[in-house]
Amino acid sequence: MTTANGDNAVHAGPSSWVLDPSATTATFSHKTFWGLATVRGTFREVAGSGAILADGTGRGRLEIATASLDTKNRQRDNHLRSADFFNAAEHPQIIIDIASAILRDPDSVHVTGTLTAAGTTRPLNVAARLSEATGQAVTLTAEADIDRADFGMTWNRGGMLKAPAHVTVVARFVPAAS
Repeated sequence: MTTANGDNAVHAGPSSWVLDPSATTATFSHKTFWGLATVRGTFREVAGSGAILADGTGRGRLEIATASLDTKNRQRDNHLRSADFFNAAEHPQIIIDIASAILRDPDSVHVTGTLTAAGTTRPLNVAARLSEATGQAVTLTAEADIDRADFGMTWNRGGMLKAPAHVTVVARFVPAAS
């Protein structure tokens, strides 16, 4: 991966990478009960791959299993997996397609692509923090506030859900086997 102006190569391309699921997390937090409490959750199953292209830019794909959602409350988890929210039966994955990843400085990567959740696709444009860049691993952390209504998740009994969900993805990639 190289910086936007072509300097400071972190990794020369082309190279292929796979997600290390043991060191990758996808979490969210969302205000509920009219902003009085915060629900936190983790998606336990994340898969993916990436590539560093010859020009030093990157691309990739993350697949997050919606049924793997865990908020430590079975009843709430089942509701979040239902058609009111993620509709896991019909849309088993949240897909992040990364069309471009460009290193802006030694620890910041500009990521563009799409986010697909509950069958709806929206543009994605985030800054990710590069915390590891070695021949053995590349680790990126991206945070974004996502409005669930943009993905058709509008259930909100009594207005109890406030504001967008805060999503954090820590993605660790290791070299793909040759």
